Amino acid sequence: MPRNALLEWEGREYDHNPKDSDWYWSVGIVAVAGTIAAILFSNYLFGLLIIVAAITLALHAAKAPPLHRFRLVEQGIYIGDQLHAFSAMISFCVLEDIEGEYPPMISIKTKSWLHPHLIIPLEGVDPDAIYAYFLEHVEEEEHTHSLSDLVAAWLGF
Repeated sequence: MPRNALLEWEGREYDHNPKDSDWYWSVGIVAVAGTIAAILFSNYLFGLLIIVAAITLALHAAKAPPLHRFRLVEQGIYIGDQLHAFSAMISFCVLEDIEGEYPPMISIKTKSWLHPHLIIPLEGVDPDAIYAYFLEHVEEEEHTHSLSDLVAAWLGF
């Protein structure tokens, strides 16, 4: 654990949007229809995969995201107890909502195959200070939303 944290703050990975019963019914209906289609085409494993995916999606939608602690240190940024070093980062971009509806976020592309794209909320901390510090250590580059980000937004996550 670093004792020399330059900035510390807390935030959630995403805003929790509680789903109503219609959303769960829709997921269930699509899953049943997909499973029936898979069985009709004798693709039983794919039918099982659809059921598992629907259950996983419903369980993920029901839970609230955990509260993470972020610490900016000289070597990089800690998310909880895991250090993401500046040396492992490819580029960063500070994303701000023009309407001011959402807090600013920092988008970081890393060399890690396990978590190649980090999005960290900057609520409760000065985004300009973080931007200036990152600019000294990592290349700035414009980031766009990935396909998985768009699908997650479409599903209400």
